[in-house]
Amino acid sequence: MSDPNHGEPVEPSTSSDAATNVDDVVGRANEGLAEAEAASRDAVAPQEPAHHDLSYIEAAGPEPEAPVDTTADSAAAPAAPAVSETVVADDRTAVITPSEPTPPVAETERVEPVVAPAPAPQPIFVQAPEAPRPRGNRGAAGLIGLLAAVVFGLLYLGAALGLGAASGDVTVTSLGSQALDAVTSWWFWVPVVVFFLAFWLLGAIINRGRWGRWVIFGLLVGAAAYGGHLLGQLFEAPFWSLTPSQGAELIEGQMLAPLAIVAFILGREITIWFGAWVASRGARVTELNIEAQREYERTLEAGPQLHRM
Repeated sequence: MSDPNHGEPVEPSTSSDAATNVDDVVGRANEGLAEAEAASRDAVAPQEPAHHDLSYIEAAGPEPEAPVDTTADSAAAPAAPAVSETVVADDRTAVITPSEPTPPVAETERVEPVVAPAPAPQPIFVQAPEAPRPRGNRGAAGLIGLLAAVVFGLLYLGAALGLGAASGDVTVTSLGSQALDAVTSWWFWVPVVVFFLAFWLLGAIINRGRWGRWVIFGLLVGAAAYGGHLLGQLFEAPFWSLTPSQGAELIEGQMLAPLAIVAFILGREITIWFGAWVASRGARVTELNIEAQREYERTLEAGPQLHRM
């Protein structure tokens, strides 16, 4: 046959050529389908932005959290399935897939309170009671000695006026003036002062001693009163105006004078009787000291005591 347009003969197609053309068409069709599938996969797969730009993740917002079940009956909540989320930002499409599933939320745990350790007990210092000081009797002996000296002075003055009346030197009319002259003279006050000092010194030595000591050592106070009488006569002379021989004669004449003997007797007797007063008080003081010592010992045996107000 010839083509009317070109004027060349056209050979008729055979069956083998027709089969080849069909295969080519089918192959091209398969290639098109493969390219279409590859294009669809590229469109779905996430594309990593250049330079590690994470703005597409920030634009997506925070990832939603799975709800927490805090009920007491539920022991543990099931794990939330992984969910893919498609985010469109800046004309780019990305799929965010959580790398790990959200862990189950367990039951609310009880928080045990932290108890601070108790502070160590502090030591309590208790002051030990002081041992009682023994009471003395010297002060009382001094006060009682003052009363004894007053009695001694009155009796000594009365003896002097009585001896003067016996010798005729003191009359009824001159009794007052003689008594006034006596209380303003050395011969009266020196024996009284010496007696008081001797009595107090003996009381300081005996202290809380018994009355028997006053009876025995009262002789010393009588001797002191006797010496006070002789000393008072020297002051009355006065001794600074006398020569040694005159002073010796004065002492020798007064050694056995009636008033000197009276001074000795009064000194001893008054010491005995007022010494009994001092001794009785000393006995009471001794009992108080013994009781205080016993109380102190009982306190030590009982040990320290805590008194709560």
